[in-house]
This record gives sequence, C-alpha cells and structure tokens, in this order.
Amino acid sequence: MKLRLLITMVVTVIGIGLGEPASENRVTLVLVTGIPGTEQYEEVFAQREKFWRDTETLGDIKVITVGDGEPGEKSDRQLLQELLEREANLEEGELWLVLNGHGTFDGKKGKFNLRGRDVSSEDLADWLKPCRRPLVLVNCFSASASFIQALSGPNRVVLSATRSGYELNYSRFGTYFAKAINSPEADLDQDGQVSLLEAFLKGSRDTGGFYSLEGRIASEHALLDDTGDQQGTGPDWYRGVRVVKETAKDEEPDGRRAHQFHLVQSEFERSLSPAMREQRNQLELKLLALRDRKDTFEPAEYDDRLEEVLLELSEFYVQATEALEESE
Repeated sequence: MKLRLLITMVVTVIGIGLGEPASENRVTLVLVTGIPGTEQYEEVFAQREKFWRDTETLGDIKVITVGDGEPGEKSDRQLLQELLEREANLEEGELWLVLNGHGTFDGKKGKFNLRGRDVSSEDLADWLKPCRRPLVLVNCFSASASFIQALSGPNRVVLSATRSGYELNYSRFGTYFAKAINSPEADLDQDGQVSLLEAFLKGSRDTGGFYSLEGRIASEHALLDDTGDQQGTGPDWYRGVRVVKETAKDEEPDGRRAHQFHLVQSEFERSLSPAMREQRNQLELKLLALRDRKDTFEPAEYDDRLEEVLLELSEFYVQATEALEESE
C-alpha cells in the first residue's frame, strides 16, 4: 500500500483537482452508550463518546447516538433495533457500529449492557443479517469476544476488546481506540489518514502500556477479524501494518481489509467514488495475495506477475485522476 501513498503525494504536489466528495461515500456512525453503573464510568463513557462525535466535523460522517440522552418511551434496545434494521436495508456508504460500555458472558452468550433489557451478540447478528453495506463493528466492552463469533462475515470488520468471553473486568481499550481513530501518531504508513487497522494497533499498544505502567496483569486483549473466519487476530501479529506471522495454509491473514477502512478520510480518499475505491482495494489485495505466494513461483515468473499487478494499479490511478479532472 506504499504505492497508494506515493501516488497520493504526487497528486498533491502536481495539483490534480480532487473534486467534491461523492455523496455515496458518507459513513454512518452509530454510537451506542451502554449503562455506566457508576459516576466514574459515566464520565469515561461520555469522554469516549466525545472523541467519536468530534469526527463528524472532519469528514462526510453522519453520527447517530443511542443511550446518551434521557430515556424516552422506547427503550434503548428498541431504538437500536429499529435503527439498525433501517440502516441495514440501505445500500450506500459504510456503516460503523460502536458499542461503548460494559458487557457480560454466561459461558454461552455475550451481552452488551443497555439501560433496560440488554442486547446479545445473536440479537445484533439477526438485526444486521440483511446488511450488504461495508460494515464495521467495534465492541468496546468487557467479555466482547463472543461478538466476533456471532457477527463475523464477508465485507465486515469486527473488533472486540477481549480475546475471550471470560475477560470480564472493565475494559479500557475503548478509550484508547477512540483516541487513536484520528490520531496522527496512529498513522503508521503516513498516508494522511488512520485506518481501522492502525487505530486497532495503537489502541491495543496503549492499552497494554497502561497495564505495564501500573504493574498489573493485563485483563483484556483486543482482537480484529476481517476475513469472516470468526477467529480474530491480536496485535502481536503485526510489525507496522504488515503481518509477520504465518497463517495456516491458504488462509488470508486478518488486517488487510481493515487497513482499507478509514473513518476520517484524506482529501484524496474522499474524492474516490465507492466503485473506484473498491477497484483500488481489490488490486491491492491481489498484490498482497501474490506476495504471499512468492515462494511458489520461479523468480522470473514472480517478477512478471508482480509487474502485471503494478501496471494495473498504475493504470487505475491514471484513470482515476483523469476522471477527477473531468469532474471539475
């Protein structure tokens, strides 16, 4: 993905017109704040909510909140169900769902604690089953690992604050992740925007740093799943944004799709239509898959295949910039 950064820099330097962001690029961010339990947690959850809400002014983002106001006639659970069922039937733009609060696990089923009746991982899976939009689910609460198993699937990125339903203590990952989602320090590949993978890595690193500085045994270990295998991968699998451990044969590593999601997009990224972005993303994934199989080719054959993909990427960027110039 360094090629994307290089071309983006060239576009900026030579002054190619970027046009206006396409309306179908709008991200819908559904931010759910659960029951805090104590004043201390109420302040923490409010701070997290502010970090997320502040992103609304930084891009084409629509923020919808649940659980942050005074209770109404409808319960938070009912409001969330109606909202997700409505959003799941739309076709344009990414849908991000952030669950900010506490969770529980009874050995079989995980739940997110709302005011009133809680919502389970199975509930969310059912409400979001019709969704065909690119979907991001950020589970910032204790015992949230079971939500990966229930919600993992194609064209989805699912994060959990824990690697097991039995990590039941209060989770701090949500605070560090919310801070990282638009932090320049999280931009590991220096492309001017923070990907979901980059925020996950910084949030995990900062969470681990808290326990280390406090001299405590870490009681939470975040996971990321974007391959639909319901397993999830921890931050120790990465050096920078590259996977440095080997997966089982023919299995794609987690993180590559997550690195293609950006809540706050750079100017160049916003200028791409969803179709253009998907074409670019598929070419990048094709390049990474080829590199995974490098040892199966003779050197000359690998070089030929690599050149073919790089030429496709170059052609894409030429066509993309021409289209953008014409749209001015």
